[in-house]
This record gives sequence, structure tokens and C-alpha cells, in this order.
Amino acid sequence: MYRPPIRLSSPSVRYLAMGLDMLIICISGFVACLWYLPSPESHNIPAGYKMLVLAAAFLFLVSSPSLYRSWRVNELGTMMRSVALAWAATIMILLIGLFVTKASSDFSRVWFVGWCVGTLGLLMLQRLVVYAGLRWLRDKGYNYRSVLMVGDGPSVEHVQEALDQAAWSGLRLLGKVMPGELAAYIKKQDELKIQIDEVWLCLRRSDDVGIRLVLDALRHSTANIRLVPDWFTLKLLNHGVSEVVGIQMLDLSASPITGEVRLIKAVQDLVLASFILLLISPLLLAIALAVKLTSRGPVLYQQKRHGWNGEEIWVYKFRSMVVHQETGSQVTQASKNDSRITPLGAFLRRTSLDELPQFINVLQGRMSIVGPRPHAMAHNEHYKKLVRGYVLRHKVKPGITGWAQINGFRGETDTLDKMEKRVEYDLYYIENLSLWLDLKIIVATVFKGFVHKNAY
Repeated sequence: MYRPPIRLSSPSVRYLAMGLDMLIICISGFVACLWYLPSPESHNIPAGYKMLVLAAAFLFLVSSPSLYRSWRVNELGTMMRSVALAWAATIMILLIGLFVTKASSDFSRVWFVGWCVGTLGLLMLQRLVVYAGLRWLRDKGYNYRSVLMVGDGPSVEHVQEALDQAAWSGLRLLGKVMPGELAAYIKKQDELKIQIDEVWLCLRRSDDVGIRLVLDALRHSTANIRLVPDWFTLKLLNHGVSEVVGIQMLDLSASPITGEVRLIKAVQDLVLASFILLLISPLLLAIALAVKLTSRGPVLYQQKRHGWNGEEIWVYKFRSMVVHQETGSQVTQASKNDSRITPLGAFLRRTSLDELPQFINVLQGRMSIVGPRPHAMAHNEHYKKLVRGYVLRHKVKPGITGWAQINGFRGETDTLDKMEKRVEYDLYYIENLSLWLDLKIIVATVFKGFVHKNAY
């Protein structure tokens, strides 16, 4: 017997989930205060502790939009990873803030560790309970949404594969029909009292007739109608919707650095770059002195690169080569056993220490800590004709480190295939840009991104 689905995807459910997370963080922090502080019998929680807990709750809620997407599009493992990374990013920002303000000594380390561990455990436990509850509902025949695919366009195979691998989502495929068969199919389902919740049009972009037939057949239906173009093979970016002069427009290629994302990334770059420069200033002075004493020429090397939206910027590095002159506009990539590289320069390049002055570029607003690495302008002119989507790397600020670099695509790109893979990873970063992804890349760079066999 057909059971009407229980709707759990309204905005109120999202706000309820956010409120529950905030409640967990606060209760965990206050309970940890009463448990770990030296004088819990007073039951007076210091104001500083309250402010820190509330700041953590706010940072967690804004750290990753994917935390509060529908469970139909979030696998349990992915959800748990998102929670762990978002909480880790929150704690990292708090620690940096406490260090910069010299307030870390005002808080109990035992309390802080207990609160961090306890909160993470409770946040994950909450999601396990919700996941188990949703599975129970679906086992009873509730909380499903039925999907009907219409058409035989290039996206059909991808959609079927995605649904097969997402049994946890509660999306159930009713069948697949062609546009001309849809009216008869809907009539049959109505007779059987089977509700169609979603109709996904897997049609070719030029099939105007098919789209008209579908819309006509569904003119009396309350189902959600969604068009699934062949975006998977085109690798278009940022499939969002913008309103410009009152007109709703689909963003096929637009910079994700807008609004609150731009503000959050700017604050992140300013805080982290200031903290890192303060921390590494003795190292910078030592490297500068070593460069000056071991070879003739300036300490810093600066080169024009393309920045955000293709703007020309100067990028700084410690000089790692002997002073030389390229022919015309030619820029020759460094290669293995390159005679131009000084002995000290080889070490600096292999360990990425030559890149450290670029934190100054970050403070200037020309670069970001995380983003696609800036290539020589001559290389941009060369590869933009060979690699599809190459110029889309300039939709964000270039970075000191990036998703491509921590995945092994750094150093010399002596083949077209290597450059294509680097661009593929850069575009993935742009599509999925978030605060937690930036922090994940920064942490990964610390552990595995500085030294690489391809860096020379």
C-alpha cells in the first residue's frame, strides 16, 4: 500500500539542526567547565569561557555549508568527515585567536581538550541517531521520494549510476520514459495511486520539442521538475542561480568569491598570513642572509603573474637561480639538474622555502594562502589554447598552496597530461571552495606539501 512520504527537507528542519548543534557545543562547554575547573562548587562559569564557547558555536555553523544540506545528498561517511573537519577548523581558528590575543593562559588546558573531544563525540553521535532514525523510517515505507527520469540524453547513465550508489538517500527510481510516453505513464500511475515526487529531464540541450511535451504532460502535476543537462562532461563551474536586474540567471562560469565567502576568505588570509609571518620572521631573515652570502644578485625575485580575474600582479620569491636573462618573453621552467639553480636554491625549491615571501603578497591582497598556483604569464598564454577550462583558474586569487599541490601535482609540468591534471584539481577546488577545505589544504601542506620529488 502506498504511504505518503514524510517531508523532512523544509527550512525549519535545517534551522532545527543548526540550533541542535549550537546547543550541543554550548552544553558540552558548560558541563566541561563544571567538571574541569578548579572550583566547580561555585557553579559560576567565567565570562571568558562563555564567550569562547559561543564563538565556537558560531564558527562551526558558518564553517561548512554542506553540514546542513539535505541528508538525501549527504552520505553518512561524508557527513562525519564534514563534521570532524568543520570542528577541527573551528578549534584551529580559536587557537590562533587565543595565541594572537595572548589569552591562551586564561583558560584551562584540561577543560579545553575535554570540551573539544566531548563536543566532537556528541556531534557525531547526534548524526548517527538521526541517520538511524531515517533508515528506520525508510524501512517502514516512509521518507522516500520517487523519481521518474524522462529522456535518453547523455546524462542518463550518470544519473542512474548516482542513484544506484545512493541507496541511503531515500530517492527511489520509478522508471524511465521518453517525452512522448509521459502523459500515458502519468495517467497509469494516477490510477494506481502512486505519487511522483520528482521528474528529472535527461534531455539533450537542443531538444526543445521534448521539453514542451514534458511540461504539457505535467501541467497538472505537483511534482518537482528538474532539468539535468550534460554538465558532467562539460565540467561547467558554479551551477548556482544569480538574480541580475530582476532576472534569474544560471551561473555557468562565475567566481565563487562573493558576499560572505569573500569576507570569510579575506579575514582568514589576513589572520593566518599575519600569524605565519610573525612566526617565521626569524627563518625569513636567515634565508635572506644565506641567499645574499651564497650568490650575487637580489635576495628576492619578483615576476609578473596573472591574479584574480586575470589582473597582472607581482609575485615574490627568494631568488634560487643565478641572475640570467631569458630570450624575449620566453620563460623556461626549472628542470631536473638545471644549471641555473644555485646549491642553496635547489634546497629552497625542494622544500618550498623559496615561496615564503608570498605571504607578503597575501597581506597585499594579491594572493590567497590557498588557491591555484600562479603560472608564468607565457605559460598561461600557451596552455589556455591547449587545456579546456584553463583560464577559469583565474576566477579566484592565486594561492601559495592548493588542492593540486597536496595531491602531487606540483613542480615541472613537462607534459600536457600533467598540466591537464593540475588544472582538473584546481577547478575542483574552485567548485568546492569553503573555509574547511582551505584549512584542510593548509594542514595537509604542513605534513606533506613542502617537500616533493617533482620540486626542483
